[in-house]
Amino acid sequence: MPQTVITFYTRKRCPLCEKAKKLILELKEEWNFTLEEIDIDESDELTELYGIMIPVVHINGEEAAFGIINKIDISNRLQEKLQNF
Repeated sequence: MPQTVITFYTRKRCPLCEKAKKLILELKEEWNFTLEEIDIDESDELTELYGIMIPVVHINGEEAAFGIINKIDISNRLQEKLQNF
């Protein structure tokens, strides 16, 4: 079974991002996935794409959530991905 990848788009000094990362790390204790964290400020393209949306969470390349991240929603999306394998 391929490894699930959560891509977390974030930036420094972002309180919502800090809360979201904490939730994702809590989920990592329950689910097997690789976490890839990307600072959007390092790319003009990503800043333009996600500037007002961050934090943004992708699961296997598909947008799963943005803004206020809900642990239950992400957990449900991870469950869906597992069922689709």
